Amino acid sequence: MALRFFEATEHASVYQKYMLRSPKEVHSLIISYLENKKGRPFNLAVDVGCGTGESTRALAVHFQKVFGIDHSDAQIQEAKSVVSPPNVFYLVATAEKLPFEDESVDLITASVAAHFFNQEEFLQEVDRVLKPNGCLAMYSVKPHLDICYKDCSQHATDAFMEAFDSLVCGPGASIIGIMKTEYEEMFKAMHFTHKTRISNIVMKRTMPVSAVVGFMESVFLFQYKFSDNPEAGKDFLQKLQERILKAIGESSVDTELEVCYSYFCLLACK
Repeated sequence: MALRFFEATEHASVYQKYMLRSPKEVHSLIISYLENKKGRPFNLAVDVGCGTGESTRALAVHFQKVFGIDHSDAQIQEAKSVVSPPNVFYLVATAEKLPFEDESVDLITASVAAHFFNQEEFLQEVDRVLKPNGCLAMYSVKPHLDICYKDCSQHATDAFMEAFDSLVCGPGASIIGIMKTEYEEMFKAMHFTHKTRISNIVMKRTMPVSAVVGFMESVFLFQYKFSDNPEAGKDFLQKLQERILKAIGESSVDTELEVCYSYFCLLACK
């Protein structure tokens, strides 16, 4: 079955503020692949599990229409609160029941989302709604983050990753497992004319300590762990912040860190 997270309004707002931005490098790979396999014009793209719409809006320049869909009304409302190009639309819907006609979609994307879907039902819907030579692109960040700061990088990374790993429990453990394998089972299950996987798309971003802690708050593992005990969640974040500052020998949460992480991307053509 599909797993549901990100449904609280407060969490949607935090996610919009602190999530890692969808990388231009991955967008370029996807558009190049679609251009090579199907060719222009590009009429309709659907971004499944769109969250707050950041990945949806990135597609707008290439298509006549782009729909972002998400099961969470809170996420969709957050997406609608951001100014979008006039050809971008948002709907509350699920990955397992796409509200589009047979063979009507040029491109389906899923940005850091496919690990929450019911694999079999989603792939059936993808096959139903994609046009001949239409493409599917699923991409995600790997569940590991490196923090670089002077000669304290390993200590800072350990502080973050030990806190992250402490959140991995329940259904979150299986999701993290899927991400670590880079969607291996889903890749095997895709019966398409062509498919490929690109790994180790390395990204670097400068973030203050406060934003690194905010990113931890935005991940679904934190939501699952502390949704019923927000005070414990605040304490967890405060201790993480203190540990990172101690690791880098600084006192200000505005201290800038270089954060390194990597994406993988699965591409397939019907």
